[in-house]
This record gives sequence, structure tokens and C-alpha cells, in this order.
Amino acid sequence: MIQIPNVPDGDNIPQPCHQTLVVPTAVLVPAPHGATAAPHRTAVTVCVPPPPRPRCCVSLQAPCSVSPQDLAVPNAGWSVAMREQFQHLLRRAADGSWRRIPSYRRGLDYLPEVVQMVVGPVTGPGPRHFLRNLDAEGAGFEYAIFLHSSGHRTQCLCQLGPYLEGHHGFAHGGAIATLIDTTVGTCALAVAKTSVMTAKLNISYLAPMPVGAVVVADSRMERHEGRKIFLSCRVRDTKGDTLYAEATALFIQVEDTKPPPAARP
Repeated sequence: MIQIPNVPDGDNIPQPCHQTLVVPTAVLVPAPHGATAAPHRTAVTVCVPPPPRPRCCVSLQAPCSVSPQDLAVPNAGWSVAMREQFQHLLRRAADGSWRRIPSYRRGLDYLPEVVQMVVGPVTGPGPRHFLRNLDAEGAGFEYAIFLHSSGHRTQCLCQLGPYLEGHHGFAHGGAIATLIDTTVGTCALAVAKTSVMTAKLNISYLAPMPVGAVVVADSRMERHEGRKIFLSCRVRDTKGDTLYAEATALFIQVEDTKPPPAARP
């Protein structure tokens, strides 16, 4: 059977056959020496997969009926080291001391459904979460974040793909900063239990990080003063032998939860 692939929609999930079609075709049948090869009529069965899964768009008129896809799970782009460390972290979380946080394509998918209704329907492709802006598995950030039961510590397991290269063979400093900002920001969100934004992020780059490296960014809250949340973060290889970067951060709790104004053309 011939499989016709789906048009990529960012999910990259193998799809079962939606229907099968028998398509007439012709092949050349070998003929005896000196004779002309004659076409032979036959047919092939073609597997047609279902159409791409619709994205979750929520509005008062059309409530969401499809849950967004959790991307913080293994896919074909994950290396063996990434998969092994992920399983290690899942086993550690089995006692309830840690839990894995789902990760979605759009920032809107993280919000409660009632908030999504206030924001209104999403038309067209819409915005994407910065770390989930590539469809190709393994090309950019592949990551899963785990939150400690205290709510004051997060660990981000991350594999940095080839599209994040800076100096040849090494991850761009901005990619490492994004990884750190996401890890400490998730910790700040857990502490504040409301929206937060980065106010300061100070990073010391201590060793070059190879493209394709699997690392763990470990963040914790240092103190909480009013709307200010102070945090720290260290990025190491999975064995803890190499310290790639360390950082301190200040996040501010955001009181105004109104959606941002629409961008002007």
C-alpha cells in the first residue's frame, strides 16, 4: 500500500488511513529478447490519511472541542540521551515530589477556557509560543519542564537543535538565554500563581554548549518580596559534570491581565 503523507500541520503524528482508493495504473512487463515491452494494466491501493487535526480555537460562538497537543513528550527528533533522561525524570516524579508540565504550541492554550473566551476566537495561523515555533522535530528547542511540589523550583530538560546554532557547532547565546528565561519564568509563574514578566536576567556563560547537547536547567526561587520574585538558575549537562551557564533573574507579578492591544499593520 502506498501512504500519502499529510501536509505538515506541526503535530507530526503518523495518521491512520481515512480511506483507501484503488488507482488504475500501468507498468512495463519485461518481454523476450528482441521484443517490445508491453504495458500491463494493474492497480495500486492508496492510503489517504484524515485531514490535519484542527487547532483549538475558543470563542463564545464556537467553544473548543479539540484539546491542544502536549508537545513535552518524546518525538522522532529526540536523541537517545534525551529520551533516557526524560524517563529518569519521570521515574523520579512517580512519588509526587515532581510533576511534568504540559507544553503547547500557542501561549493562549495555557490559559483557562473562560479566559480564552474573553480573548475571543483565533483566526488564521495565529501566534505561536517562541520555543514551539518550528514544525520540524529536533530542529529547535525540544524540552520538558518539571515542577517541584513546593512550587519553588523547576527543572527543564532540553535538547538544542541545529537551528539554534551560533558559532559553528555551538548553541547561540540567545538560545541559551531563552532556555534560562523560560525555566525561571515557569518557576516564577508557579510562585506568583498569576502572570509575570521578566524585569532582569543576568547570565554568565561559562562553557560553550554544543548543538544537539542535552542539558538540564535548574531554577529555584531565592526570595519573594511583594510583586518581585528573585530567582537563580544553573544549566548543566545531564551528568552534572559541565556547568554551561548560571543566571539570576527578577520577575514582576503583572496585575493587569487585559489582553494586549492588536498589532497595527
